[in-house]
Amino acid sequence: MQTFTKDQLIQSLKEIAARGWIESTRLGNHGSIGNTLEDLLGIEENNLPIPNAAEWELKTQRLQTTSLTTLFHTEPSPQALRFVPSMLLPKYGWAHKEAGLKYGHTELSFRQTINGLARSDRGFMVQIDRKEQRVQISFDASAVDPRHAEWLKSVKTRIGLGELDPQPYWGFEDLEHKVGVKLTNCFFVQAAIKREGGKEYYRYERAMMLKGLDFEGFLECLETGIVLVDFDARTGHNHGTKFRIRQNSWPHLYREKTILF
Repeated sequence: MQTFTKDQLIQSLKEIAARGWIESTRLGNHGSIGNTLEDLLGIEENNLPIPNAAEWELKTQRLQTTSLTTLFHTEPSPQALRFVPSMLLPKYGWAHKEAGLKYGHTELSFRQTINGLARSDRGFMVQIDRKEQRVQISFDASAVDPRHAEWLKSVKTRIGLGELDPQPYWGFEDLEHKVGVKLTNCFFVQAAIKREGGKEYYRYERAMMLKGLDFEGFLECLETGIVLVDFDARTGHNHGTKFRIRQNSWPHLYREKTILF
């Protein structure tokens, strides 16, 4: 595998950008923008081989998209309770849209993408408790949208309408370690996409060098709705709890930001 100095990598990225539209080498792959860039650089996965330096990763994203990017997966504490499948799904879940079709008639779903800025239409939100040093999930029955009235009645029957007890949470120390491992220094590259004749092409238009993870900045992103918590579970299968970030928001997570092009 080829190794780079940071300056050599920056020069390679600029040369790739100058080529304009480049045909995808991984058509149909979910991460094909990043995979194609890795192929062009001659590297594997998203770990950049930069000797004698801190760990670096290559992050890519499509330009002009409203989709969220997954930062990492981590289940809430107390983990021994298996909170999502044992509490949130059976006590707060609702009928899966394919219950009685693809799945059994009793199939439940608990899919919520929530943040710290406002409650979801089912009353859930993220809270930052700096006194207790934790990020926690809260439920408020009074914030539930009227269109979910029947669901709310079922919640009252199953567990009542009070606050989650206990509240699922992530301790600051554990979360900072998780963030630090997953969100190392990175080169963040964005690309435009076009499709012609059944083929897909990318034009790498923007790149930044991001260094020095800022955990307080991460917490502020949770509070302001830039970083969100995504639950995705159905009866018998938890797809995992994810922390996700909005488009163009990666620089908020780092102390040093350098625009490359």
